[in-house]
Amino acid sequence: MKLHGTPVLITGAGGFIGSHLTEALVRAGAKTRALVHYNAREDWGHLASLPADVLQEVEVVAGDVRDRVAVRDAIRGQQVVFHLAALIGIPYSYRAAQSYVDTNVHGTLSVLEACREYGVERLVHTSTSEVYGTAQYTPIDERHPLHAQSPYAATKVAADQLAYSFFATFGLPVVTVRPFNTYGPRQSTRAVIPTIITQALAGGGIALGSRKPVRDFLFVADTAAGFLAAAEAPSRNLLGEVINLGTGKGVTVGEVVDLVGRLVHRRLSVRTDKARYRPDKSEVQRLICDAGKARRLTQWRPRTRLEAGLQCTLDWIEAHRDQYRSDRYTI
Repeated sequence: MKLHGTPVLITGAGGFIGSHLTEALVRAGAKTRALVHYNAREDWGHLASLPADVLQEVEVVAGDVRDRVAVRDAIRGQQVVFHLAALIGIPYSYRAAQSYVDTNVHGTLSVLEACREYGVERLVHTSTSEVYGTAQYTPIDERHPLHAQSPYAATKVAADQLAYSFFATFGLPVVTVRPFNTYGPRQSTRAVIPTIITQALAGGGIALGSRKPVRDFLFVADTAAGFLAAAEAPSRNLLGEVINLGTGKGVTVGEVVDLVGRLVHRRLSVRTDKARYRPDKSEVQRLICDAGKARRLTQWRPRTRLEAGLQCTLDWIEAHRDQYRSDRYTI
């Protein structure tokens, strides 16, 4: 399925990955409708950062994925739906688990039911590598057991299983994309890479939780390309499947600090901030992706080296310092 000229909807379009996917869809020639979370400020989130020539090609609608009527209205007339809307901050899920269930589980059910009602040709559902928990083996392929170690991860497991159930029960044409740790321009200090870069640019030391966890960091442009590939690839052998997106290379948080230090041309001192630690049994220690299935089924491959992606992210944060504070991090 080619996306050029195809009516598509992105839920969660105002988010970090959602905004990059929206831009990629416009550049691919898709007729792009973006669902953003309603607020009284008419704030479209990161869509406001899109180039003017891109944003003018986007139909922006405000709503809430928990509202089935709003979701039905947004999906009506669309051939392809990309479902990214979710609450994603892991620390906040410890404090507000019910809101994660409402948005990530009930919101996904609203999307699934509307897609079924209107007969969409493909639904690309968003998962997360957090559903695997600490790796039982690496690299992690899609057969790895699911082991949710946070309320956030648990709601994503539930959403993934709901998506599959609609494929198995109703034949809904679903493919689930499971990105590993995406980073890049527009990401907030909720994530570790912007946290490190923001503090490095401020000139002080780096306050972090554990430096030991290993992550597979995937540049956001490659993540967006993976979503497009999941939508455009032939449906044979793809529908009903989960595909991982990642580089296959594991890097510790401490090694990221060293790489950022090279980019800012100074050695970065790190101090431990206990407020940034997860509860012991909730911390996921090791995530490294096996993306072989995505290569086989969609021909997708990551193209951005970590050093180049970090430089791009650093350049963005430096140019938008008013949006970042080094003395706190968001959850």
